[in-house]
Order: sequence, then structure tokens, then C-alpha cells
Amino acid sequence: MMKRKWIIGMLALMLIAAGGAAVFGRGSLPFLSGAGPEAKAEAKQAAAISETYFIFDTVVNVKLYGEHALPQQLDDIKNLLETMDQELSRTLQTSELYKVNQGAGKQAVHVSQDTFDVVKRALDYAAQTDGLYDPTVGPLVSLWNIGNKGAHVPANNELAQAMSLIGYKDVLLNSKERTIKLTRPGMALDLGGIGKGYAADRVAAYLKKHQVESAMINLGGSSIIAMGSKPGGLSWNIGLQDPDQSRGTSLGSMQIHNKTIDSSGVYERFFVENGVKYHHILDPRTGYPSQSGLKSVTIISDSAADADALSTAVFIMGLEEGLKYIEKQAGVEAFFITDDNRIYESSGLKDQILFNNPEYTVTAP
Repeated sequence: MMKRKWIIGMLALMLIAAGGAAVFGRGSLPFLSGAGPEAKAEAKQAAAISETYFIFDTVVNVKLYGEHALPQQLDDIKNLLETMDQELSRTLQTSELYKVNQGAGKQAVHVSQDTFDVVKRALDYAAQTDGLYDPTVGPLVSLWNIGNKGAHVPANNELAQAMSLIGYKDVLLNSKERTIKLTRPGMALDLGGIGKGYAADRVAAYLKKHQVESAMINLGGSSIIAMGSKPGGLSWNIGLQDPDQSRGTSLGSMQIHNKTIDSSGVYERFFVENGVKYHHILDPRTGYPSQSGLKSVTIISDSAADADALSTAVFIMGLEEGLKYIEKQAGVEAFFITDDNRIYESSGLKDQILFNNPEYTVTAP
């Protein structure tokens, strides 16, 4: 169920700058050139520095704008992301999460503040969604192994064994000692459904601390934080990717300011066995990929971690229950794409998105 989103994502970032073309790279180069004081002021305002990293099994691109954006910050962000990847990886034997899983049924494991905080956040969402989002699906994720060589449909007895180990209530946190304990042998945490979003929030917090008010943080195209506004005060224009097509085919676009967009869908990771397609969003109630009638869910919120976890949970809920759940969440909006190419929006998104792909129909709930 929990997802390590790969390079193929639903959201294609489209930065539109009126009057000039953006120049990205390690350096600070203007959109426009000119000799006059007004042109120089505009160029200074629109200056951008950028770096691309391969972390969390995906391509991460960070673009910083404004007078407070510095090349050193890109190095700091890389170190921050690499540290969190090494702490939260389920498969890296030196990671804190790996050690927690190895200690299942044996002992509590002392962890860093970041690891403790993201696990606590994950457990909070597990409780709020009645376990539809559950970070203890590690055994199920390992069994299916979707997105990796050897992915296959497990035998019924194997599924039953993996599902017997799922249970977020069997994770014990000790905030004073900063320890995590899985109470039963064989349990395993998987933070793929929230870790990347949490890391993006940490990057945003770092940039705010250093007074960078305009930035774009893009994790694999499927999780994007648009900090502040574009240079010049305009909203960011985000292109929405058609989930059935390769990157570059547009579903539509929307303008956002100081928001996060996160998507989950059946297009991200899957395999085909005996003519049947099995995607990576696993339903802990059945042990199988979710059959909710949805192709994708896109969440718009203030927090990347919240959006990351919610996109998984409401996908499993399905259209009707998912919409009801989103309508109760303050500061959160979403749109759903069903298997029959219909788009349903939460109430706060009405007239906020321009859908221009004739293959899809916007439908009232």
C-alpha cells in the first residue's frame, strides 16, 4: 500500500515565465537581460538556482528564487535528503527503520528525532483512517515486491501470513526515550507512503528558516511543493499529467500559491501476470492491490506529508468515501479520476482547475 513513487508521476511541472525563459543550474542567472535599473531589478528578482538529485528511488529537483537563495543551500538540502533516506529506508541494512524492523518482537530501538516524528505522524494517520493507511504493511510490500524484479501474485498462505503481521496498534512509541518497538516478531514498518512527503516538508522548513520565500520542490513529479509565489508575485502554474499517457500529455492545469500537490495512481508501479495488471497500492483489508474503481487521486494541501499519506488512504477508500473524508479535512482538497475516465472534485476545487483533455469528463459528485 505504501508507495515509493518512481520517476513516472502524475504531475508534470510547468513553470511559465512571461517575457523570458528560465535558466536553471548551479549558479544565479536571470530570466531577462537588460542594462537599465528596472531590468536589473527584475532580473535579480527572477534569479534562480537549481539542483537535481536521485534520492528516495526518484529524481528530486529543487529550484530556489530570490536574493536569499544561495548555492550552499542546495548542498545542505542534498545532505538533509540523503540523511533522511538513509534513516527511513526499509531495505538499507544500516538504516534506523531497518534496525527497528529487525528488533520486532525483541526490543525497542532508539532513533533520530526525524525517524520518531515521521513514524508518529504515520501512526496518527493510521488511526484517523481506521488502518486504510497503515505503516506496518512492510511484510505485505515485501511479499508482492511490486516495482522490482520477481514481482508476482503471492500464494494464499503467504498472503495470510503477511496480513497477520499488519497492525499499527502494535507499534509502541516512547517519546521520552525516543524509541520505537514493534511488539510482534516479523512485523515491519514501511514509510514509503509518507516518508518522501515528510522529507519535502523538512526541506521547505529549512528554506523558510533561511528566508527563501519562493521555491519549487519536485519529488519525482508526483509530489510537488510550491513555496510562496513565482518571482513577480504570480501563482505557480502546474500542469496535470494524464495518468494514461507518457509524460508530456496534459490533463489540464491549475494555479497554486504556497501549496503541495501529491498524486497516487495505478500507473506508477505495476506488473502483469496472466493478463491481469497488479498495481502497487495495496489494500491491507484484502492483501491485494486496491480495487476501488479509481485510476488516481490528487491531493492539494498545506503539508506534503499529509498529502502523501492521504493520497494513499483515500485511493483505497474509493470515490464516495474518499470524497466524504476529504470534505472533512481542513485545508485539504482533492480530485479523483475513475476507471471510466470521469473526474470528480472536492467542493473547494470548483472552477480552480482547467481540465482540457477531451478523453476525460468532469462530473458532479
